Amino acid sequence: MTTSSSAPAAEAGAGQGRRAAVLGYPIEHSRSPDLHRAAYRALGLTGWTYERIECRAGELAGVVDGLDDSYVGVSVTMPGKAEALAYADEATERARLVGSANTLVRDDGKSDRPDGWLADCTDIDGVAGALTAVGADFVANPRAVLLGAGGTARPTLAALADAGAREVAVVVRDASRASAALDLAEQLSLAARVVGFGDEPALTEAFAASGVVVSTVPADAAAAVTGAVNTPLRLVDAIYSPWPTPLAARVAETGGTVIGGLVMLLNQAFRQVELFTGQPAPREAMAAALSTDAADPQER
Repeated sequence: MTTSSSAPAAEAGAGQGRRAAVLGYPIEHSRSPDLHRAAYRALGLTGWTYERIECRAGELAGVVDGLDDSYVGVSVTMPGKAEALAYADEATERARLVGSANTLVRDDGKSDRPDGWLADCTDIDGVAGALTAVGADFVANPRAVLLGAGGTARPTLAALADAGAREVAVVVRDASRASAALDLAEQLSLAARVVGFGDEPALTEAFAASGVVVSTVPADAAAAVTGAVNTPLRLVDAIYSPWPTPLAARVAETGGTVIGGLVMLLNQAFRQVELFTGQPAPREAMAAALSTDAADPQER
């Protein structure tokens, strides 16, 4: 499998106003507006805007149906990623594979509907970038630990497989909820096994043997496994607010390396910007926007 997407980019001129947005609930904490607004400024797209739109479970179709033609695309966060994939007229191969879409882009009239949308999963790019940043080396150690089996876990599995991982321990509270993740792991040729959150000896062993740990669960859920962290780890934690999480703090305390959710957010946004604008993402400008001082005043 490849994590790159061949989806067509939207086309729009610098002087022509266009709109984009992030959909989700809760949405107030999202840093996506910082990233996209900074990108549009750097690209000279002076008429472009990017906003937050509250979108609860079951509401995505209605919200997107209500967007006018000025919208070139939307980012989708929880809880609407599965709904976004189901709503789209077309989807990239990788989005269909993982069963999740965090990006909807106008499909340039290629569908039967004049207002058709194409779905992609740039979350895979986000995890891939974070794995690189944390120094994951699956040639030296092909084993990984994945905390959680929900919506973010499936793109994580795809990124792990592409990066060269060969084995993954999926940590869940209820083994029955891991079935979709295990099925996907099999498709990706990943040897997967389930470890329970409450099985501290097995967790300790899995952590110590891993080349990287990726946490896709809320901060309070991951806090339950901190007692199993006794050796330096490479951790990618999908959370970025509040930060640091108890797990991130414990890994740092034991001499490990931690990469947080902002790195994932940044790397997934690069491809979104390219899909929305049709231009290469201005990566330095977007990275600078994540600093507190550089945050867009509209974000506050």
